[in-house]
Amino acid sequence: MIAAGRPERRSARLMAVGPNRAIRHLARSELASLFEPGDLLVANDAATLPASLRGILQKDGSPIEVRLAAWVAAGDPTRFVAITFGAGDHRTRTEDRPPPSPVSPGDRLMLGPLVAAVEGVLDHPRLILIRFQADRRTVLSGLAQHGRPIQYAHVAEPLALGAVWTGIAADPVAFEPPSAGFALDWRVIFALRRRGAGLVTLTHAAGISSTGDPLLDRRLPFDEPYRIPDRTAAAVRWAKRAGGRIVAVGTTVARALESAADEGRVRAGEGVATGRIGRGTRLRIVDAILTGIHQPGESHFELLRAFANDDVLDRVATATASGHYRAHEFGDSLLIERQANRNQTVSGVAVAPAS
Repeated sequence: MIAAGRPERRSARLMAVGPNRAIRHLARSELASLFEPGDLLVANDAATLPASLRGILQKDGSPIEVRLAAWVAAGDPTRFVAITFGAGDHRTRTEDRPPPSPVSPGDRLMLGPLVAAVEGVLDHPRLILIRFQADRRTVLSGLAQHGRPIQYAHVAEPLALGAVWTGIAADPVAFEPPSAGFALDWRVIFALRRRGAGLVTLTHAAGISSTGDPLLDRRLPFDEPYRIPDRTAAAVRWAKRAGGRIVAVGTTVARALESAADEGRVRAGEGVATGRIGRGTRLRIVDAILTGIHQPGESHFELLRAFANDDVLDRVATATASGHYRAHEFGDSLLIERQANRNQTVSGVAVAPAS
């Protein structure tokens, strides 16, 4: 398995695992061929914030990078949970980045045109709560002017903000791209409609994929707010009644739909995804998931254990390695249907940062 080094999506590949556990290898442009009339794909239309801000810690002038990682209150761009790094940039592997100078409540962070005050250090020295000392409009303007997309060492060149927006991006509420949506270009969407499959959207504030610290990484994903339109909830209900498959385009969509599940239905409106989907989770809504290529141990891969047993996932991991599938946000795709004989029970673990 190799990391995709740039946002080139036209040549992407797709591995499909059916309910009979058979594995197929296709071009991702053939995605629509896997669906039938009545199937419904649900995608995340969140646009990505320029959530990486470099600056200095005012008290000693030392360098600091702040990566916004979670909303304190959905839609309030003045307060965030953030991960901090010291000197360096994305070209250094995240796990090799040094920590910043120790920060304390009341410290000021000078982040380009923005100033942020540290409101608290949470239960890890690099996990902090910050408040920008400006109004909403000024903060959003400052993010647009000074912020950069969060990125990692497998992509060496700095990414433009547009490179981390999917073709269906709408409200800028995600901290990293809901990258499964990169599979949905206009050709695929047109082909889905021709086959009679549906496509609807929700908005989920996709969080960060790595903190560089094993202890913090175990807490991912953090709590993430979402919004499900009435139209999307109605489409899910109709598809379920008609016997169609509900396909989550991305792990964020799976979290939102399962969090909003109520007696086999999806509630419209706003909510917060607070649980982790994984082994033993009883999936009530989602029948299949389209996601990227992830490695065992990553939170995105562990979510797949709700869809398939270890034997199937071991075969998937072997096939991705031997087939040289590309990982990470600009890589190839995996479509996996829920295995018919999964013995699932209800499970959920809250992973919100402590406050």
